[in-house]
Amino acid sequence: MHRPLKLYTCLFLLILIAALCYPAFSQVHAQNAGAALANNVKVTGGTISGSQVANGIRVYKGIPFAAAPVGELRWKEPQPVKPWSGVRPCTTFGPSPMQREPAPFSMWSAEFLIQKEPISEDCLYLNVWTGAKSAREKRPVIVWIYGGGFNSGGTNVPIYDGEAMAQKGVVFVSLNYRVGIFGFFAHPALTRESGRNASGNYGLLDQVAGLRWVQQNISAFGGDPQNVTIAGQSAGSMSVNCLVASPLAKNLFKKAIAQSGASFIRKSLSLAQAEQEGVEMAGKLNAPTLVQLRNLPAAELQQKGQGSRPIVDGYFLPADIADIFAAGKANAVALLTGWNENEGLSGPIRNAADFRKQLETEYSTNAKTFLQYYPAANDQEAEIAQQNLSRDLIFGLQNYTWANVQAQQGKQPVFVYRFTRLVPATGEYKKYGAFHTGEVPYAYDNLKFVDRPWEPADHYLAKLMSGYWVNFATKGNPNGPGLPEWPVYTLPSKKIMILDQKPVTQEIPDRAALDFLYKATVKN
Repeated sequence: MHRPLKLYTCLFLLILIAALCYPAFSQVHAQNAGAALANNVKVTGGTISGSQVANGIRVYKGIPFAAAPVGELRWKEPQPVKPWSGVRPCTTFGPSPMQREPAPFSMWSAEFLIQKEPISEDCLYLNVWTGAKSAREKRPVIVWIYGGGFNSGGTNVPIYDGEAMAQKGVVFVSLNYRVGIFGFFAHPALTRESGRNASGNYGLLDQVAGLRWVQQNISAFGGDPQNVTIAGQSAGSMSVNCLVASPLAKNLFKKAIAQSGASFIRKSLSLAQAEQEGVEMAGKLNAPTLVQLRNLPAAELQQKGQGSRPIVDGYFLPADIADIFAAGKANAVALLTGWNENEGLSGPIRNAADFRKQLETEYSTNAKTFLQYYPAANDQEAEIAQQNLSRDLIFGLQNYTWANVQAQQGKQPVFVYRFTRLVPATGEYKKYGAFHTGEVPYAYDNLKFVDRPWEPADHYLAKLMSGYWVNFATKGNPNGPGLPEWPVYTLPSKKIMILDQKPVTQEIPDRAALDFLYKATVKN
């Protein structure tokens, strides 16, 4: 007879406890709901909306991060974005920067190029992919900087899509920057009006503006502004190198991924040299004053003008990059860097006799040693030697030197790779092997965007490489469960990761050639 009373008493107590706890539970639930990532996100300038893609990934394309660099803002440091009212749809890429119309050439099919339109001087937009369910998640962030020789490129290239990386837990950002004459034009009058006593590095200043936007806004997308990795390939990798060296980029990122490109070997143009080139260019354009230069239509300027490259302007870059690193003044970041086996970009191939003669003319007493590392006993051997020498001079020696400097200073870890996978191909594309840019679809798990006869080994390598890249962005170390161990690059062992069908670690295979090349071309 007493059991029902006890049961009712227990039920009453449970109900009472639930009632007492409900306000607290409601408050926590409301807080979690408030932190949930909505489609509409408030960013600098106003509110934006995005779109949802597969597996719960949201993408926001064409977010303005600075004012349009047109009219009076042509060749000026990026200015604050112009605010907008209402909700701005960000569902399509913003225009690519002014450049020639893209067309496949050499080893680069359409998947490696920007879309044909839109292309505009109004180009300072970025994109965000995120799988975060809450704005409080603090996911690692990768900011992608494209290549293109500082004269082409943009974020709407298919192999730069960020969905796959977002699915792996990264908030992926890609940003546009000015290229060619719009991004790298110095002139004495521009230097005078700048208030910085500098001109020329506008494309790099765009990158800084984009990184500042990330610091101010990425938490709204579930990203962690204190865990940002900058990544780039070719001119994008050179940009990463510049940003690591620049005092303007201090505290904007923690880690760097540099794929095939740096600026350690050749001296950069000085501001005075770049200004002189600018004066000569203005003369050729029949526009000697800034007013006339800024009044030129963008299409005419693109057609007749010529771009340059990063310079030592005294503002973004206070000195040559090698000197900044040697003085210990570069931003201290963990580094993942490397280059590809077949990315030499040499011009016309000389026969064996002419190649040997070239070495004798350019390197005199070092010519015989050159031929030990880059042999030319016959025309076929000479062709391979020239391709390898081109690879090493343009890319390999740059990233190798950076890795050596960082390893020697010992402030932050460095991890080095060599991408040797012969990218599957048909027709003319077969001859390019592990070509320049060939690793990008693997590193960001975007093989699906490239029309090649992929094999199971390629999909395995893409999963492995993207896993390394995500781990590095997360914790500054590419290693993780299920991945072959990638050793820290140290001196004198110089062990690297060979990225191929069966990735292996080994001592860098051609270190003797690279060491000789450094002594022959830099120290002398």
